[in-house]
Amino acid sequence: MTQSSYQNVIHTWKRISLVEEDLLLPNGQPITHTTIAHPGAAVILPITDNGDIVFINQYRPSLKKWLLELPAGTLEDNEPIEQCASRELEEETGYSAETLYPLGQVTPLAGFCDEIQYLFVAKKLSKTARYLCDDDEIIEVIHLPLAQVEQMIINGEITDAKSIACLSKAKLCGYI
Repeated sequence: MTQSSYQNVIHTWKRISLVEEDLLLPNGQPITHTTIAHPGAAVILPITDNGDIVFINQYRPSLKKWLLELPAGTLEDNEPIEQCASRELEEETGYSAETLYPLGQVTPLAGFCDEIQYLFVAKKLSKTARYLCDDDEIIEVIHLPLAQVEQMIINGEITDAKSIACLSKAKLCGYI
């Protein structure tokens, strides 16, 4: 177990912070470690009644390019995980889901970030109003058959790790 004796918030943006702290590792080694503190996120795999997967094609300013990915978003303060998944699904795709199946969680960047991503499958979708909340969100909604999605992963056209992890988990659990 690690112990922290010093913590300094270097920078905060939206709900994410860059934190430096002195830690004592389990082997007794003292270190100063910098972590991106993140409240967590929900990743949603929306499946239409005909079996298509609802993806978003989102412009990512950090990469300066478009990224094909599943809808996802950061937890608000004290927001239940399922509520975050429902909210983000509707905001980004214009769909609500009658049923959300939890798939567990992944830790995408454990070397320098404490984010946990909670994975969901969304079924029995209904069209609603789509509303984007963030100024930096430019999103196109795209429906793709599973076979095409798998080929796009193989070909390197889908590279988003959270999307590939959620699809893999859903397939292993028998949802797709």
